[in-house]
Amino acid sequence: MNDAPTCSVVVPTHDRPTALRVCLESLAALDYPRERYEVIVVDDGGGVPLEDLVEPLRERLSLELLSQPRGGPAAARNAGVARAGGELIAFTDDDCRPRPDWLRRLAERFRVAPEGATGGRTVNALAQNPFSSAAQLVIDVGYRQSNEGPESRRWFTTNNLAVPAAGFRAVGGFDPSFRTAEDRDFCSRWLDHGLRMSYEPRAVVEHAHDLDLAGFARLHFDYGRGALRYHRKERRQGRPVRIEPSFYLALARQARRAGLLRALLVWHVAHTAGFTWEWCRQGR
Repeated sequence: MNDAPTCSVVVPTHDRPTALRVCLESLAALDYPRERYEVIVVDDGGGVPLEDLVEPLRERLSLELLSQPRGGPAAARNAGVARAGGELIAFTDDDCRPRPDWLRRLAERFRVAPEGATGGRTVNALAQNPFSSAAQLVIDVGYRQSNEGPESRRWFTTNNLAVPAAGFRAVGGFDPSFRTAEDRDFCSRWLDHGLRMSYEPRAVVEHAHDLDLAGFARLHFDYGRGALRYHRKERRQGRPVRIEPSFYLALARQARRAGLLRALLVWHVAHTAGFTWEWCRQGR
């Protein structure tokens, strides 16, 4: 694979050193030419020193550690891309474990369509945790609603997304004012620039987001806040976001089948509360 595109994998992190170590071990085991990819970890204002963690992995990875004051994952990803040298930028998160062929699958798509973005498939690695399962279910149903048909890809999450470096810079990267929903904003702007997105289900990332009730509610309260900000920005740009009842109906059906209705109720209350709180805080 001497002609494999050069890739930069960007991983934002904040005070999850154990999860980060597992993520980096997975990246060190990628089925991709070692000299053709680099990993850039961006410590987003964490309080735990990471140099001792990453140093042993440099024997197996081209690995760079950056640090910045707390600015959120969007700002951290932008900082990583600013130092990236790859033709293709692949994003994942510190609590994710890319499978060995993950980067190769994304790079193969890039070789076929060098101007397009590619989203991969994310699976829940904590199947016994109802809150982790419910969080992934929301994403799965959202993917089906947003990405139906070969020509209508609209949204991918940033824990499994690859974009050409030139395209990323052309659209202005992530909007750092978003602490959540930055993926929805980025994908909207990507499409607005006339660029395309595709789905590669064989590019798999295992997501080990260990959530309890409080963490799950807090996470989706923050997502609700981000959703309000995204809706407002889209409306200002002349792209009002449609509320799709079919999403909620499909989510309820899937949650019932999976035995996750109680967790889904928590999701709905927390998300609505975050949306409403941000609406009141910003003023109508």
